[in-house]
Amino acid sequence: MSAPSSKHTPRPVSSKTTYALAGVALAVVALIIFALYQWNDSGSVAVRDDGYGPVHNSAVTVAMDSDGAIVLGQSQVAKTIDVYEDPLCPACGQLEKTYGQEIAKQVDEGKLAVRYRLVNFLDSRSRSKDYSTRAVAANECVAQAGDGPVYSKFHTLLFTTKQPEEGGPDHSNQDLATIAKDAGATDDTLKCITTADRLDSARNHAEAAMKALTSASGDRVATPSVFVNDKKIDVNKSDWVINATK
Repeated sequence: MSAPSSKHTPRPVSSKTTYALAGVALAVVALIIFALYQWNDSGSVAVRDDGYGPVHNSAVTVAMDSDGAIVLGQSQVAKTIDVYEDPLCPACGQLEKTYGQEIAKQVDEGKLAVRYRLVNFLDSRSRSKDYSTRAVAANECVAQAGDGPVYSKFHTLLFTTKQPEEGGPDHSNQDLATIAKDAGATDDTLKCITTADRLDSARNHAEAAMKALTSASGDRVATPSVFVNDKKIDVNKSDWVINATK
């Protein structure tokens, strides 16, 4: 797939900003993990396939793996990318703004599936002190309904136009349910969000995702991180999405 031309150019990644994550227990060893991913302040980002929007092919489904990973795609897709994100992470939001629509198009065309592995290390940077975990829980509520386009729209909204700023006001469970409603979620899904039905599982799954990311990356863990067949992808290269389908 060729992306439409744009007057903008991609911004390179800088390690200027470092996030100190909370200690994470791996077996009996507590590790301090640092997220080093940050977009450069200069220049403009080229939004790939701008105007395409989230996934809208009804053949696309969403399901949860046993470890809580959320898999979006059609059946029997040859390539699956693993995307590690924290709902409050601004660089994750930038990744979704820049490449989310291109990813959605590839998913709609059956060329790619996405395995979202959501973490919650930025809970302490949210005003409510648990926003990331609650947002992960809301993602699980929407995902368990199985509707791919609805989940894709919800995920897109949470990481783009509806993403809170670190330290600023974040979303209540009712707010998250309203965003899910806007994405087309059912009443049962909205109840799951407002009553925090999946909060405990979300906390456990976020821990599992962090362990998986640490195992894949070593002791310096960045969000967002993207892997194909356990190989980390350089998302500074503007053609990484199309290359992931090959």
